[in-house]
Amino acid sequence: MSDWTMEDLADWDRRICQVSKESGLDWYEIAYETCDYFEMIGNMSYHGMPSHFSHWSYGKSFERTHHMYNAGAEGLPYELIINSNPSIAYLMLENPLYLQVLIMAHCVGHSDFFKMNRTFKDTDADNITARFRSARSRIQSYIEDPSIGIERVEKLIDSCHSIQYQIDRRGRFRREERDLVDYFWKDSKNTKNLKDTDQIKHPIAPEYDLLLFLQENCKELKTWQKDVIEIIRGESLYFMPQIRTKVMNEGWASFWHYRTLNQLSLPDSMHIPFLRIHNLVLRPWGGSINPYHLGFELFKKIEQERGIEECFIAREVHNDESFIMQYLDREICERLNLFTYSSKQRNGDWTIDDLSDEDGWKVCRQTLLNSVAGNSIPIIYVDEVKKDTLILAHEHDGRDLELDYADNCVKNISEIWGGPVKLVTEIEDEYFEI
Repeated sequence: MSDWTMEDLADWDRRICQVSKESGLDWYEIAYETCDYFEMIGNMSYHGMPSHFSHWSYGKSFERTHHMYNAGAEGLPYELIINSNPSIAYLMLENPLYLQVLIMAHCVGHSDFFKMNRTFKDTDADNITARFRSARSRIQSYIEDPSIGIERVEKLIDSCHSIQYQIDRRGRFRREERDLVDYFWKDSKNTKNLKDTDQIKHPIAPEYDLLLFLQENCKELKTWQKDVIEIIRGESLYFMPQIRTKVMNEGWASFWHYRTLNQLSLPDSMHIPFLRIHNLVLRPWGGSINPYHLGFELFKKIEQERGIEECFIAREVHNDESFIMQYLDREICERLNLFTYSSKQRNGDWTIDDLSDEDGWKVCRQTLLNSVAGNSIPIIYVDEVKKDTLILAHEHDGRDLELDYADNCVKNISEIWGGPVKLVTEIEDEYFEI
């Protein structure tokens, strides 16, 4: 039995909104939906989107999470909120009242971040649920089309999913190909003739949006195939800002749920359990970084040293990469006991390589930067098309590709491209082709 009613939630929501407005937060209206644990697993599997298209991988994710949860080997998130206007947030029926209040205050922080952080400016929060609903309808129509069918649709989605985040995650300005020809050859007397020959490299500049390049340049693609690629690409563009700001987003929401609940004059029966859950969520993790903990500590540091206005500025202009570069200094590295370790083993033990001391804290910060803001995803770009061969290149940063995974990705790209595909990289400091 729950210790709350819908009237209780509505009352606490009004109090949270009042305190949050007085604190200067500006968020989308939030539509809360209650669900049981089984429905929450389904919401997780479909990324919280009530109108997401169906695919076997989401069913697989559901069954795995459901099995692990029932076996006691995995828990469920306390909250799930999507970037839309209004934002949609899910509250589990099994949660006690103090936890629901914490979650609602946390969701206000998330929604404020979605609305105000510049990384999310092109996610089209006003229309995203309608766009997902339209995508689901179109994909379902292709599945039901006798000339296409579910096998061809899912095979294409599988191929797109294997490279779904090979989009331009850094937001470079993208010129049209004909504009690039004019730009690079504007001083040449032979510009007109060069345009009519094969002397110009295609593409002229590296193309980092791999899905868009395939959509625009695969000559054999049918209209429905281009549409499916565009759907997957659009979804990736929607989710990439969340990948790019995981530390900031969770830190900001945690920072504000803590401040808000401490201003709500909670009774002891709610305040003490709130502190217990807060400390549980924000505890350091052994062997990896807890984004809630790191983001919360950084925003606390900014407030203490530079004031709350600097927190609002940071929330608006940064992503995780620039945020950590700007605010993670030696002092906080030492306080958080950050260190690096390697997979090489000595006498069966893991080896600690660098500590957050005078010599090692910058190495610790750089190692952290390599794992946040989507930087753990390899960057692959289109280097050139020679005849029918698509030549891709890996932007090597000292970390080698996982060859089995890379080989499967090249095969999937070849399925879309309809011809030979070659990926150039480095393996153990030597030139390597896949």
